[in-house]
Amino acid sequence: MRVTGLVRRLGPLGASAIGLSSMIGAGVFYVWAPAAQRAGSWLLLALVIAGTIALLNALVMAQLSLQNPVSGGAYRFGQKYVSPRVGFLAGSLFLIGKTSSAGAIALVAARYLAPDQAPVVAAGLVALFVALNITGIRTTAGVSMVVVLLVLGVLVATLGVSWPATTGQFEWVDAGGFGVLQAAGLMFFAFAGYARMATLGDEVKNPSRVLPAVIIGTLLAVLVLYGLIGWVLSATIGVEALAFSAAPLAELAPSGLAPVVIAAAALASLGSLAAILAGLSRTSMAMAQAGDLPARLGFVWSRTSSPVVAELVMGMAAVAVVLFFDPLWLVGASSGAVLSYYAIAHWSAIRQPAPERVLPSWLPWVGLVGCTVLVVTLPWQSVIATAVAIVLVLGVWSLRARRGQKLG
Repeated sequence: MRVTGLVRRLGPLGASAIGLSSMIGAGVFYVWAPAAQRAGSWLLLALVIAGTIALLNALVMAQLSLQNPVSGGAYRFGQKYVSPRVGFLAGSLFLIGKTSSAGAIALVAARYLAPDQAPVVAAGLVALFVALNITGIRTTAGVSMVVVLLVLGVLVATLGVSWPATTGQFEWVDAGGFGVLQAAGLMFFAFAGYARMATLGDEVKNPSRVLPAVIIGTLLAVLVLYGLIGWVLSATIGVEALAFSAAPLAELAPSGLAPVVIAAAALASLGSLAAILAGLSRTSMAMAQAGDLPARLGFVWSRTSSPVVAELVMGMAAVAVVLFFDPLWLVGASSGAVLSYYAIAHWSAIRQPAPERVLPSWLPWVGLVGCTVLVVTLPWQSVIATAVAIVLVLGVWSLRARRGQKLG
């Protein structure tokens, strides 16, 4: 989805702020435990693999967005460069993946705030942000920057006070290559939101020069930060203990700083949750207005310019998933659907005419293979969920095609 409400013609600093605020969210406070269970002492390698795939995805999305400055992301790109069926699949996978993301993020926040009542608290948080979105309240670029600075400050402070406790002696917990790839697929969740930078094409000065530099620089900065966090967690808590930690960064911090870390986790999670719910409603609205979803989802309340029906429907879906699924299942489902979505973006970039390309022709092929490998090596439940989702979406499309009807 495109970022709205920004001052036009952002410079490198403004675009970097959007990128940082998009990525530093709930994932960094949660994914270490399930990833450590699978990767063992190869945890940082899994992080590098996930970050590399995220970088390839972001660069390809930037190339596509520069030539197609429209809302909808890979939904529109797939329609244009591959086929309407593939575009419909991309849009549907986005909705499935981001609904799972919203549920996972709400549960992460709730586990830090109220561990014993996490599902109920998470459902309440989703309902609260749906209500805020309906009233037209939006997080501006300035507020996003304040949030990310606060969260970054807490993360850096936690690293600073924990660093003296690192021994530099790592317990070695071995894992096979499959486990490392599986962990990378789960850690991909920690980079969720980076694609927002790739949709800033017509709002950035000299986008063909500035945007790739901002995407690469911001992703590398986040990768270094996450790498330091992973190293300190491994060298203090230990890989075996980390694998079963419910709130790793809170355990890492001294007792006096733990409440601050909890507050930062909640703040980062809630910022991500608000953005994802807004993105979900606008993607479903765009699909409804194009006839790919029921027309009522395209209704916009004139008082707030909010797609109120889409907000309510996607909010109810997110509430349902937090009540019936745990965060690990939702992170896996989100990664599977979103990685499949980006695979379609790479496919679209492969089909772009040569004059539209600013990246080497081999790069989207590498990204397509990388996304596919991470999907098929996710936990088996996630692989099955992704496969079922794809089959159901394509089944809906085929049924519509036989009837020759849109979903309006």
